[in-house]
Amino acid sequence: VQLVESGGGSVQAGGSLRLSCEIARFTSTSNRYCIGWFRQAPGQEREVVALIDKDDNTWSSDSVNGRFTNSQDNAKNTLNLQMNSLKTEDTAMYYCVADSSFTVSTLPVGWSAEYFGYWGQGTQVAVSS
Repeated sequence: VQLVESGGGSVQAGGSLRLSCEIARFTSTSNRYCIGWFRQAPGQEREVVALIDKDDNTWSSDSVNGRFTNSQDNAKNTLNLQMNSLKTEDTAMYYCVADSSFTVSTLPVGWSAEYFGYWGQGTQVAVSS
């Protein structure tokens, strides 16, 4: 299963970007799933950004709450991350992730990036001051 991200780019602080990820091949074959976004800035560890599952349960990091909205279209073909009020610290490579072993409600205790079996190639987001 291939996850393909799009929508990255450069923007000034305070601006907006929308990332998308093609998920149809994954969601169409999974009775349950958890999909979302991680990001990694140079020299830093991967950080979870936002997650959503088949029932539209969501989870997001405190660092993006109120600014980023993670959603999937009605047909479950595309995952979208709407990023508003961007800050320079949001600069990172953003990765679309997916797994069918759990949902947002059943995330394993101590879960981490390694729990997600499917990753996209990443799309770069650069926010300048």
